[in-house]
Amino acid sequence: MKQYLKAALSYAIIGLCAGVFYRELTKYTGFSGTTRLSLMHGHYFSLGLFFFLFLLILEKLFAWTALRGSRVIVLCYHIGLNLTGLGLLLRGLVEVAGLEMTKSLNASVAGLSGLGHIALAASLLLILLQVGKKLSPS
Repeated sequence: MKQYLKAALSYAIIGLCAGVFYRELTKYTGFSGTTRLSLMHGHYFSLGLFFFLFLLILEKLFAWTALRGSRVIVLCYHIGLNLTGLGLLLRGLVEVAGLEMTKSLNASVAGLSGLGHIALAASLLLILLQVGKKLSPS
């Protein structure tokens, strides 16, 4: 359970830093439009901090991590969240800099974020199935 608390704390710090980075970078560059950088703060708070606090509660109630494969599922979730965050960061930096992405770079960043979202979705479904196994009588 401590690993979930550490993950929640880590994502809270990343979320706070992302918010400060977005605010300071846009202020420094004089950028006043919309950018994906503004989404990083919320993504890391909701999908990082709050999600791992939720997993902490689920672990306390159901001890679901004792089931086979649960650690791999959580690792996949971490990877998915951080790939998504990296995609937001890259696209946001390009937007703030006012640069045009080439087609291939645009596709690469979109693919990176897409892979992150797929990993998140698969992990969420597998976590729900694992908790469901603990709820149903054997």
